[in-house]
Amino acid sequence: TEFWQRAKAELATVAPRYNLIRIDSLCTEKHDVYLVEMRSLGNALIRGWYRVPVKPGRYPAIMQLPGYSSAELPSYVDYGDDIIGFGLNIRGHGNSRDDVNPGFPGYILSNLEDKEKYIYRGAYMDCVRGIDFLCSRPEVDASRIAVEGASQGGALTFATAALANDRIAVCAPQVPFLSDFRDYFIVANWPGNEFIDLVENKKALTWNQVYHTLSYFDIKNLAPMIKAPLIMGAGLMDEVCPPHINFAAFNRLLFPAGQEGMIFTLFSIGVSAAESAVALAIIINVYRHFHSDQVNSIENMKL
Repeated sequence: TEFWQRAKAELATVAPRYNLIRIDSLCTEKHDVYLVEMRSLGNALIRGWYRVPVKPGRYPAIMQLPGYSSAELPSYVDYGDDIIGFGLNIRGHGNSRDDVNPGFPGYILSNLEDKEKYIYRGAYMDCVRGIDFLCSRPEVDASRIAVEGASQGGALTFATAALANDRIAVCAPQVPFLSDFRDYFIVANWPGNEFIDLVENKKALTWNQVYHTLSYFDIKNLAPMIKAPLIMGAGLMDEVCPPHINFAAFNRLLFPAGQEGMIFTLFSIGVSAAESAVALAIIINVYRHFHSDQVNSIENMKL
């Protein structure tokens, strides 16, 4: 935790310089859509898409995070008429590649030799900065902020819920990435093959050095910091983010009294859109029916 406390303290020294640009062509009678720019760790410029109801009021918000090498788009954050959607592109993804752009393949190896410079230190802080942005907005009900994503987005969801744990009401990671690396590299071909090439062929680092750095970013080590209710999807036949690594993180969750975790399963990473629909339906159900994250039983969510 001291490592992440230092990272967040460093982030706090960076002026966010939020800038919202209304995209008229994407706006409707009920919603305004903005391109959002902000500064994150290392003063890196990152961007996202912000969809907000036109009708004045304070609304719950959902932050969505991208998969590995993919990008958030405005259409991805349409959560209906009474919820704010925010799709954040972390550094090196989508429209957030101006200042940090390691490219693919190789993103996951970027600055691996130094935990203080490793790419996911900045990426995780980008997610915290995204929550900072939502909390700065007068139209956001800061007591009802959710975070969700699939694959890498699932890992970023775990990280956000852990590192901004006092501000996340509920989280929904699907087939989360970046977990239980020692076993991950055994049970899945990728990304292990990139690390094997780095260590055994290029001999750029030792395995001890690799695992030392990755231990700080392994979501199973962040999971105990999560306070919010969590629903997780796992793909039982997923060869990229297999259930083994999903449950390695899920099983480490430490929930406060009266809160629970919930798991649902499908069969392939290719159906993650369906997983997302299920998870988001539950989140939206909670918000609309309870107007609170204080749900003391999973049964109460089954309306």
